[in-house]
Amino acid sequence: MSPGSADVVIVGNGVLGLSTAVRLAYREPRARVAVVGPAARERGASAAAGAMLNCFGEVTAHSSGHPAARARFSIARQALEEWPDWLDFLAELAGPEAAGLRASCVEGTVVVLSARLGQVATDNFAAIGAALAEHGEPHEALAAEDVAGLSPEFPARPSRVLYLPREGGVDARAVMAALAAAARRLGVDLVDATAERLVVDAHRVRGVRLTGGDTVDTGTVVLAAGSAGSALAQAVLPAGAFPPVLHGTGFALLVEPPRPGPRHVLRTPNRAGSCGLHLVPQRASGTLYAGATNIVTPDPTPGPDIASSHSLMRMLCEQLDHHLAARHVHRWLHGVRPVSVDGFPLIGGCSVEGLLFATGTNRDGFHCSPVIATHLTDTVLGAGASDDRFGWFTPERPPIEPTTLRQAIAEATDHDTDAAHETGLALPYWLDEDQLRTAVHQRVRRLYDNLGTALLPEVVRVLRATVDPTRETFLRDYLRAAHAHHPHPAPTTGADNPDTARHRGAR
Repeated sequence: MSPGSADVVIVGNGVLGLSTAVRLAYREPRARVAVVGPAARERGASAAAGAMLNCFGEVTAHSSGHPAARARFSIARQALEEWPDWLDFLAELAGPEAAGLRASCVEGTVVVLSARLGQVATDNFAAIGAALAEHGEPHEALAAEDVAGLSPEFPARPSRVLYLPREGGVDARAVMAALAAAARRLGVDLVDATAERLVVDAHRVRGVRLTGGDTVDTGTVVLAAGSAGSALAQAVLPAGAFPPVLHGTGFALLVEPPRPGPRHVLRTPNRAGSCGLHLVPQRASGTLYAGATNIVTPDPTPGPDIASSHSLMRMLCEQLDHHLAARHVHRWLHGVRPVSVDGFPLIGGCSVEGLLFATGTNRDGFHCSPVIATHLTDTVLGAGASDDRFGWFTPERPPIEPTTLRQAIAEATDHDTDAAHETGLALPYWLDEDQLRTAVHQRVRRLYDNLGTALLPEVVRVLRATVDPTRETFLRDYLRAAHAHHPHPAPTTGADNPDTARHRGAR
């Protein structure tokens, strides 16, 4: 049964939705808070997450190049500081259902630069080292043979290894159970249903219509339904008003850990066109989380494809631990990350009064959830000082272009060339590497020229991975509508103030 009304309805019962509900109900006990989402969480990103608490481990060569990227890094760094207290807070609120939550945490992350990774990952590893030094973050260079559970195949032996003692991981399934228990104890109504549409009248939220026909009346809706929330928002906002949220399919496994298994999170830097390979010990279940892929598509897919799944399992064995090949799979995990068209999150209010966004976080959602939940709670309650960092991620914006068009083309060429080699391409002796890069560059340039916008390679790769012309039409139609809806975006080159220099980089 659904409640007839609520003061705040949160659409989405993933980590952002539940974290916001807990923060809100704790700070304002009189508020009637409802969270709408199917209990099964089919294809939910949170339930399938590896939940690495990595800020510096996620750094790339572009993490400091644009003010929006720097704002995102700052939020991730704050989250790294807050997670210990956040876990203690959840354990206290949830009671017996959170027993062992803290004990299930994994301390420390080991970042491995495999010899099989290309220039993109090498540049990202260098950026991690530079960020660690710049911010005075504790770290240590290790010898690969001293890292428990790291046993790659010989051709993929690491060239460099860094240990980050303050990073690590949590058991996503244990955290989600604790969040749900804490929400129930605080009186939050958990509604096992799917939101069909938003009820909006005179540019103001009036309620949420559920698929069963019921309507929950409310004046405030937080849209935290991941990639599924984009369609709900598109029905009430003008075309091009906000970057649509794409579907990033992630595939991972829970496996029987080798002996000896890793004591810390093991991961590579983010790779060409994808996230880093990673192994995360799951102390609560005694298994090992092995992941993950990130295949971005405009429409949801029923599951991961065979090629990317095969590639993931092969590279995990090759680059992190060849003993995995003989271990048994306990569970297959599949979730869909929310990836906005410009690669940056959509956080905060919009022109529809009472409607807030909390989506588009890609790989950062779980890690940044304590900070995002606090910001959304402050916004709903009208409390606290304004946080300028979130100004970059206001939902109604033109697409953020973190580089020039020329730089985006060059980077996408690097991504595609590296990805070809990392997935097994071997050139014959008579074919020069420059010939491969020239062919890739010509294809990439055609796509970017057709789009006319410096989107991230991970997003434009949606087009290069398929012969389906509707995908290019989808992006071109959005960009045309966005440029019409936001006709005068100011350049951001050299500017840090989101109030005076908005979202579109100079080309």
